[in-house]
Amino acid sequence: MNSFDEEAIEKFKFSGKILRETREEIKRFVREDMPIIKVCEKAERLIREKGGKPAFPCNVSINEIAAHYTSPPNDNRRIPERSIVKVDIGVHLDGYVTDTAVTISFNPEYRSLVETAKQALKTAINNIHAGISTSKLGGIIEKTIKSRGFKPISNLTGHQVGRYLVHAGTSLPNVSQVLSFSKIKLGRVYAIEPFVTLPNAIGKVENGEEVTIFRFLKRRALKGSYARQVLKYVEENFRTLPFAERWVQDVVPIEFHREAFQELLSSRSLMGYPIFIEASRNPVAQAEHTVLIVDDGCVILT
Repeated sequence: MNSFDEEAIEKFKFSGKILRETREEIKRFVREDMPIIKVCEKAERLIREKGGKPAFPCNVSINEIAAHYTSPPNDNRRIPERSIVKVDIGVHLDGYVTDTAVTISFNPEYRSLVETAKQALKTAINNIHAGISTSKLGGIIEKTIKSRGFKPISNLTGHQVGRYLVHAGTSLPNVSQVLSFSKIKLGRVYAIEPFVTLPNAIGKVENGEEVTIFRFLKRRALKGSYARQVLKYVEENFRTLPFAERWVQDVVPIEFHREAFQELLSSRSLMGYPIFIEASRNPVAQAEHTVLIVDDGCVILT
């Protein structure tokens, strides 16, 4: 993937502006006992009202769930009292993706955990530059987290972003990786996202059983006309970007939606992203910005 031209960079910048404004509004909006679907729908609506499109469904991942939970259709779950809530949102403008996340804690015990994720992100931003190895950057993040008495999630990473791509190749680990030879490149765009947990936690995530986020995989022969209709809508509207089932539940008559959607999953026309859960069920905090690499370091887009 080559560096982006000026027009693309301007689209990244406007995408980031939309995302920054949305994140700040959502931070003030989230409350204990609030339906999770209200948070998801509010964030996605704000993005559209500001002139962008969601690059993926708004993730609202609570306590030990580290990532990939968005409300399914008719979700009745609420934000628990004294919980730690990660809101991860993305915008694309003409396909140019930016990605950001914030952690909101309703439990004073986790204030330091949240601050550590923010500090690790700040330190990474201060150190990232063209030519630095992703392993060295991961080591800087890891050292920052451990120096504050916490533990990084070793199998979650930041990522390069591109056009219609949330994960565009290079991963940015949150720990030092001896066998990683990737380097940060001038003119590229990266999402840096430290994930932090308690010192006695395993510090890894595993797949949960629930899947609430999906992506177009491949056109396949489908029996049902409604399944074909939904797949056509997905491909035309989301391309390679992730989406939520609630975004497509009105594409066909509601009584036929579930059967059509199941056919798309069983035929592997779509793939799903399982929720990620910290393996020892300890709480996780996250902080994330998207940055553009320039001659003297980086510009924060979000």
